[in-house]
Amino acid sequence: MIKKTAFSGIIAAMYIALVMVTIPTSFGLMQFRAAEALTLLPFLFPEAIPGLFIGCLLSNMIFSDLGPPDWIFGSFATLSAAIVTARCKNRWLAALPPVVINAAVIGVMLSVLLQLGMAAVPFSILTVGLGQAIVCFGLGVPLIYILEKAGLRDRLSLDRRI
Repeated sequence: MIKKTAFSGIIAAMYIALVMVTIPTSFGLMQFRAAEALTLLPFLFPEAIPGLFIGCLLSNMIFSDLGPPDWIFGSFATLSAAIVTARCKNRWLAALPPVVINAAVIGVMLSVLLQLGMAAVPFSILTVGLGQAIVCFGLGVPLIYILEKAGLRDRLSLDRRI
């Protein structure tokens, strides 16, 4: 229990640190939030789910200008994506939930909050999804590959069950 809690806390800290060093690209209609590469970690480590949620929540509370809607919807999107990712059967499929869920939730949220109108929703979904896809497939999938090759799941002896 302590090992899993500590691991989750480390994931939260890594998420916050990655957002902090990439603030200019982590927010807006076209986002390349490098921290979202970590949303693939539940594929190997379901224990990462709470850390991702807390890391996203705190990052949005500290760095986002959009206030409570971003805290709620952004964190919910990351949590939902992490839960679905934990159930995926291969690393390529594991990259899809963060892309699809964030594109839909954050795309709609940005259109509403930035008062772009409902006509801009498809554009917002596309831009958020594109940025998310670049991060998840370009950084997240290679990260999972490296962790698998290093045998990190076995070394940490974390339980695979959710």
